Amino acid sequence: MTELQIAGIFISILLAMILMRIPIGISLIAVSFGGLWSMFNWNIAWGSLGIVPYSFANSWVLSSIPAFLFMGFICYHTRLTQGLFNAAQIWLSSLPGGLAIASVFGCAGFAAVTGSSVACSAAMGKIAVPEMVRHRYSPELATGTVAAAGTIGALIPPSILMILYGIISRQSVSALFLGGLVVGVITLVAYIVLILVRVKMNPDLAPPVQISATRAEKIKALGQTWPVLLIVIGVFAGLFGGAFTPTEAGAIGAMLSTIVALLYRTLTFKALRMAITETLTTTAALLIIAVGASLLTRFLALSGIGDALSDAILGFGAAPLLIMIGIVCVYLALGMMLEPVGAMLLTLPIVLPIVEETGYSLLWFGVVLVKLLEIGMITPPMGMNVFVIKGVVGNTASLSTIFKGVFWFVIVDLLIVAALIAVPDIVMFLPDWVGR
Repeated sequence: MTELQIAGIFISILLAMILMRIPIGISLIAVSFGGLWSMFNWNIAWGSLGIVPYSFANSWVLSSIPAFLFMGFICYHTRLTQGLFNAAQIWLSSLPGGLAIASVFGCAGFAAVTGSSVACSAAMGKIAVPEMVRHRYSPELATGTVAAAGTIGALIPPSILMILYGIISRQSVSALFLGGLVVGVITLVAYIVLILVRVKMNPDLAPPVQISATRAEKIKALGQTWPVLLIVIGVFAGLFGGAFTPTEAGAIGAMLSTIVALLYRTLTFKALRMAITETLTTTAALLIIAVGASLLTRFLALSGIGDALSDAILGFGAAPLLIMIGIVCVYLALGMMLEPVGAMLLTLPIVLPIVEETGYSLLWFGVVLVKLLEIGMITPPMGMNVFVIKGVVGNTASLSTIFKGVFWFVIVDLLIVAALIAVPDIVMFLPDWVGR
């Protein structure tokens, strides 16, 4: 049996294990180890299992992941971001769909200190959805808005997905952050426009809400945003200003969030314990998947199947645009079945050489990839953000109602992806400008 045939068998086994809901990190490690053992021998397989995790974990940039996660979990458990929604609610409530728009702004602000779309949806779901339902907003609009706006969390820095992508593709994490920031802001504006248009066309979705507040109360509400603003300015002004690296930014963000929570008097022992526990468990889960993906990369490289697949795809002679559209369709399909980290790390060993051969920038592709993976967070049947919102709101809305609510946001997201492919400079202009 040839090495390509062995690789094909083990990739089929990998897909079967994933369909059986075996954790993707365990699946990747088991299949890669078994494939290397079958192709070579026990010593090479065991040696790879010892060397690859060490080589991957040897990247200093990886230390920014637990730091940024801790920063986000501290902000989440100490409710530092609640003032963002309150201020947006007071200032924007007079607009058509004002509370939904406030939710989008709240999610964007929360994204700036977490980098997690799931945490973003969970936090804003607890705060914003009950408030919108209380003001007789359609449950479809209320839940759909928060589920979709949560996806901004992986685009606006810090983004765990972009950190992992930067390490694997050897692209600048800071440049990825800048490109993601542009796309995140575009997504935010597009969501707001969508809400305004939908409510204008169907006012029953969001009855007018007038929250009366004096100028002094509005100024006071703005003052409640200082915890997040201090953290964001402290971290990203230094990061994008060149004062420190992404790794240092994570450490400074973790320290700032802890200090601000102490000053805000919301840092309890229980909140600190939960933040530490969730940081450790999330980091461990991410690293297991990443190590498995690194082993798969070695397995594919030694088997030659990665090069064979790349050559086969490129051998069709299709235009780069058609190849990119095919890649987009693959990731949209994967997003319906797999969580983002698993989908990204599972496919990058094969996809990256293809993207590079077609002449597209790997930096540009990283930002587009994260956008595609986040669309998967709100599409059936998985739609992790949708299930998170369902868990938060309980009987307020059914799963089908929430999926209906995110439908229009998915359409907007697809239009944004089309624009990014048609005009790559949308992503590249800010990294290129800052890098000059």
